[in-house]
Amino acid sequence: MAGVQVIPVMIPQLGEEEAQAAAEAIRSGWVAQGPRVARFETEFAAVVGAGHGVAVSSCTTGLHLALVLLDIKPGDEVIVPSLSFIATANAVRYVGATPVFADVELATGNVTVETIDAVRTDRTRAVIAVHQGGVPFDTAALRKATDGWGIGLVEDAACAAGSTVYGAPAGTGAKVAAWSFHPRKLITTGEGGMVTVDDPAFATRLKRLREHGMNVSAADRHASKQPVLEAYLETAYNYRMTDIQAAVGLVQLGRLPGLVAQRRELAARYQELLADIDGLVPVRDPAYGQTNYQSFWVLLDGFRVSRDEVLTELAARGVSARRGIMAAHLEPAYEGVTTAPLPVTERITRESLILPLHHQLTEENQNHIVGVLRELASR
Repeated sequence: MAGVQVIPVMIPQLGEEEAQAAAEAIRSGWVAQGPRVARFETEFAAVVGAGHGVAVSSCTTGLHLALVLLDIKPGDEVIVPSLSFIATANAVRYVGATPVFADVELATGNVTVETIDAVRTDRTRAVIAVHQGGVPFDTAALRKATDGWGIGLVEDAACAAGSTVYGAPAGTGAKVAAWSFHPRKLITTGEGGMVTVDDPAFATRLKRLREHGMNVSAADRHASKQPVLEAYLETAYNYRMTDIQAAVGLVQLGRLPGLVAQRRELAARYQELLADIDGLVPVRDPAYGQTNYQSFWVLLDGFRVSRDEVLTELAARGVSARRGIMAAHLEPAYEGVTTAPLPVTERITRESLILPLHHQLTEENQNHIVGVLRELASR
């Protein structure tokens, strides 16, 4: 591909402010979990409308802690979408429980009350529902249903910072939600995550679980003027975020409204440009909310060329697109697992692709990408 300028699928928006914030954290001498983490937790929770935030090392570890918090054990079943990054299903296995795959709806790629109910059994103890690619699921419907069934609902909000549901930030009112700050997300700390809850007792236990089960944090021990003899109250984990990461996260959090606005403008332009191309269905907002367009995907619906051929042609023309959202039940790690039929999941993972969308994407870039798709449609 010599001489071809590549349009990346994603570029994190990081600049001098983040560099200075990280440097200040380093110069402070306190680089482990400390005051910047505490501030990031408070400010992030306020942005998503939650009572408490607990910073962790990744969204995956956040999902694990959420299931520990809900006392999910071996022998329990947890319903998850197969159409999600594999970490969603893996978290269930971390606690020894069984992931049960539910299908999704075609328009949003999200589980619904109906798809969950179709695989629910008397062993179902929880559901992990995903705001897929930033497209929010219907929180009101799923919360009402899971409450009625007497099972827990964990919201996998890895991609959802800046999305809204019924006019409120995604995550508002969640019993427990887990978030990601991986570089593919709108805001990043490199690696890192957050768990948000409203219940203060949940927040207290989460903070203990992420730090070896200690009854007092290392930061609080350091700040005390008297000797503190900590106790380890339960077997737990080392899932902490560093103050260097949190310093970057605080700057990133301030960028969030602008990032969402820009991505929605770019997504709207994609939708307009793609509207007259037969066989392409772009992702859109659901009726009950707005997506942050963490990913902009298109579904091939009778398109003349296969998804893999489209990806190959785009790559040859300097466009770094990606296959659509993976299906965990088709991966080797879940080979042999019995599932209910998942026709929509398998169609989306087979017939969708993700187009570039980021703050450096220009109108010229978009015109080029759509031009390639238009050429393929005319073959």
